[in-house]
Amino acid sequence: MPTPSDLVRRLRHRTAALAASRWPLVAAVVGVLVGTGCLIAAMVPVGPEWLAAVGAIAVSTIYSWGLAAREGGRPVVFGTLALAIGLTAVLSDQEVLRTGASVLTATVAAVLGVMITVPTKGLWAAAREAVVGVVVAAVGALASIGFEPAISVERYEYTTLGLGLIGVFVVVFRLGAGFHGLGRRGMVVVVVGAVLLSLTLLYAELLRRYGSSSTVDDLLEAVRWSRENLGAFPRPISTVLGVPALVYGCHLRARRRQGWWVSAFGVAATAPIATALGNPVITVDEALLSIGFSLVVGILIGWIVIRLDLLLTGNHGRRRRVAEKLDAIRPEPPRTAALL
Repeated sequence: MPTPSDLVRRLRHRTAALAASRWPLVAAVVGVLVGTGCLIAAMVPVGPEWLAAVGAIAVSTIYSWGLAAREGGRPVVFGTLALAIGLTAVLSDQEVLRTGASVLTATVAAVLGVMITVPTKGLWAAAREAVVGVVVAAVGALASIGFEPAISVERYEYTTLGLGLIGVFVVVFRLGAGFHGLGRRGMVVVVVGAVLLSLTLLYAELLRRYGSSSTVDDLLEAVRWSRENLGAFPRPISTVLGVPALVYGCHLRARRRQGWWVSAFGVAATAPIATALGNPVITVDEALLSIGFSLVVGILIGWIVIRLDLLLTGNHGRRRRVAEKLDAIRPEPPRTAALL
């Protein structure tokens, strides 16, 4: 008769075998697709009213499970916890709980959008990774409003961005070998990224509260023109910092460990995207167009940064650039494996 220790050993063996198979990944992808379908149907609207809640809970649970697995944590524990939080928020129908579940979902989506990327050798591959991160965050945006939160837009966006930055930098601190692994180039990149992030947020806040009427009117006129003629206006923090950080960070990670510190600033793109649908003044079409504009312009900026980096590091000429690409062999776990 098997002893309790034998049963525990068998359970661990079966759990490890299941984790090593592709079935959890297939189930996660199917679950996200089904959850996204429910959220889109609720927005149309088509079907019963509870589709939004089901979709939000499904995406939130799978995203939490995936983020924990990607960080080498305990996906079953965190996935179950996210499921319990989502069910409690929906069944209790309390504004505080629904808002908390929404913030949690948006934050997890923002961090997962950065952590799910992989190192790249070429420019087009780096652009692909930016698209992957943006799509993950966009699905999280659908799930976050599926909880029907009662929010103050500014607090909602700042809270998600702040929590996303904390979550990403905690993981990147380990992936990037701590502060001593930054090196001179990594330190410059982190300082520049921090300054850009601070200036963007500070300038926007000061302009909104204390800016002169003429300056504000000029900027608002540019925004109005873009919204009337192009359909939307790109998010500045995503365009200038977030998306370029994803592009350049994935490029640099294939060459140096410090690339993770660059990728960390990609949350400046994924966090605003994860909260893009929380503003009731902006329509879904306009939000999607704004994300698209930010992605395209940000990728172009990221390409320019990569070209400048290659130019300054001495890789002149097509042959040397090809040789540099072939030498970019820094190993990193695949997208579906744990980083730690």
